[in-house]
Amino acid sequence: MAKHGKKYVEAAKLIDSEASYEPLEAVELVKKAATAKFDETVEAAVRLGVDPRKQDQAVRGVVVLPHGTGKTQRVLVFAKGEKAKEAEAAGADFVGDQDMINKIQQGWFEFDVCVATPDMMSEVGKLGRLLGGKGLMPNPKAGTVTFDVSKAVQEIKAGKIEYRLDRAGQIHAPIGKVSFSAEQLNDNLKALIDALNRAKPAAAKGVYLKNISLSSTMGPGARVNTASYR
Repeated sequence: MAKHGKKYVEAAKLIDSEASYEPLEAVELVKKAATAKFDETVEAAVRLGVDPRKQDQAVRGVVVLPHGTGKTQRVLVFAKGEKAKEAEAAGADFVGDQDMINKIQQGWFEFDVCVATPDMMSEVGKLGRLLGGKGLMPNPKAGTVTFDVSKAVQEIKAGKIEYRLDRAGQIHAPIGKVSFSAEQLNDNLKALIDALNRAKPAAAKGVYLKNISLSSTMGPGARVNTASYR
């Protein structure tokens, strides 16, 4: 059993680990139970009724959270010519082609998201091991391989996140910061769950949303009543 500090133990008393709360109430409890001195991230963990071993039951996609994540995303765009200018105008933090590829090969990773135009992917693909291992490789399914670099950058800056089923059949995704209002966190949670419902594989049988829980970085979790989203 993991040992927790006094603050965590006291915070855990606020939440009944056996109960399922309505979404807004769960959010409010997680906010109250966050005791760290920094602005903790609030994360949703969603267990889905799918088999992660089967390709036809994979769940992966993106969603733009209405109130963002509370984190400023540093965006790198691999593009040339006019597309590079578009990326810069849209607010990309770093833009380039071979110069950026060389920089990464030398160990530079001062960015959070990569976007690439399709014509750059033959070169960017050479960074597969470096970017793939950190979950940074541009991907068409995530909307990060596109000629519409302006839209991609703007959506990322506005709070677009990628979700992906893990080996345990769960989705883990940030829905904001403890400093957000309960209503903002609730809106973001609803946007995430709505996206997951839309992404339900045709091959999935039985109960799809099995379990939803919320927690802050250092705090205890609160279970959410999944019936609210069915």
